[in-house]
Amino acid sequence: MKYGVVAFPSKKLQDLANSYRMRYDPHYEQITPHMTLKDAFEADDAEIKDISEELSKIAKRHKPFKIHATRVSSFAPLTNTLYFRIEDNSQITALHEDLHSDFFGGPARFSFVPHITIAQKMSDSEHADIFGQLKMVGVNHEEVIDRIHLLYQLEDGSWTVYDTFRLTGDEE
Repeated sequence: MKYGVVAFPSKKLQDLANSYRMRYDPHYEQITPHMTLKDAFEADDAEIKDISEELSKIAKRHKPFKIHATRVSSFAPLTNTLYFRIEDNSQITALHEDLHSDFFGGPARFSFVPHITIAQKMSDSEHADIFGQLKMVGVNHEEVIDRIHLLYQLEDGSWTVYDTFRLTGDEE
């Protein structure tokens, strides 16, 4: 089964992201707006029990962290994906690194760019048009994330929460 680890922003930021996603993201109905901390990976029932235990330990090592969505950006020319850029900080980086330890299969496949996707799989011309509009609108939103979520993918392609872990920083 496929799993992933994410942080969900507040309803306010989710609503803002969804105002674009419902029009420009074909995955709108499959997953709530989120910041991916660990890309999708395969695990069986026995492995996911160990993974869940490790995530619980990680959550105890990390305190809640602040996110600041500062602008609309794009992954073009690699993909026609638009997103709210989340300013990276040492807490987000440390959590991401913990989720890419040897236990979890080692370093990430791609450079980590904290973000919340708002549009994807657009044509080049649609991407250019929408990106130009959204850059002018912009975004400036700050909040604190106090939990991370282990998700799993259902047969219909949608994602749902398997387990939630409160970030406490009790065991730094």
